[in-house]
Amino acid sequence: MAAMNKRKEMDTSTSTAAPVRAIKAGDAVRREPREDEPPEFAALSASAAAGGGPVEYRKVRVPAHRYTPLRKAWPLIVTPLVEQLKLQVRFNPRTRCVELKSSEETPDSGAAQKGADFVAAFAMGFEVADALALLRLEDLFVDSFEVKDVKILRGDHLSRAVGRVAGADGKTRFAIENATRTRIVVANTHIHILGSAANIKVARDAICDLIIGAPPGKVYNRMRLVAKRLNARL
Repeated sequence: MAAMNKRKEMDTSTSTAAPVRAIKAGDAVRREPREDEPPEFAALSASAAAGGGPVEYRKVRVPAHRYTPLRKAWPLIVTPLVEQLKLQVRFNPRTRCVELKSSEETPDSGAAQKGADFVAAFAMGFEVADALALLRLEDLFVDSFEVKDVKILRGDHLSRAVGRVAGADGKTRFAIENATRTRIVVANTHIHILGSAANIKVARDAICDLIIGAPPGKVYNRMRLVAKRLNARL
């Protein structure tokens, strides 16, 4: 009896089993997980990753000579920080700093640092339109150095070196910017360069040659050759 019952159960199980479907082209391939493999989880979105983290807070000090430009361009500065990065922004007159703080609506965990870099670039002397590129592009940086870092100069020699970098009516600076696709700010003896890493290197080498005392024509020719090679690679 037991053998007959087992045979009946086997017959019913085979009859009720679903028919095997043939595999067709375009069907999704299912891979059975192995025991020795680590589990796979779906990627977290930026908002989910930032939601559980701590509140990011940044301070950017504004020099005294940039107060008036900051006051005039304040709506242009605040709009992308609030609407694009979803940050809380204010200017603290007591500490003379622009303060940025992330909130629950901030989509990116690195938004506070991006906003701080944007405000810092404006405080260095860059235009708002140029500094906005730091928010929209990922491969842009700001490099800063001083004339005395290249060559120790004093008095009139230092003034002439700064004049060689700027040129008559800024022509030398504009020529370097157009050839290397960068933006350059000459603030007293400090020089700030905004651009990609490769273009910053070309512009910095040209400025260093001018500070040392190389003829401008020779610097232009060398810079244009290097810029053409970079453009050919890209």
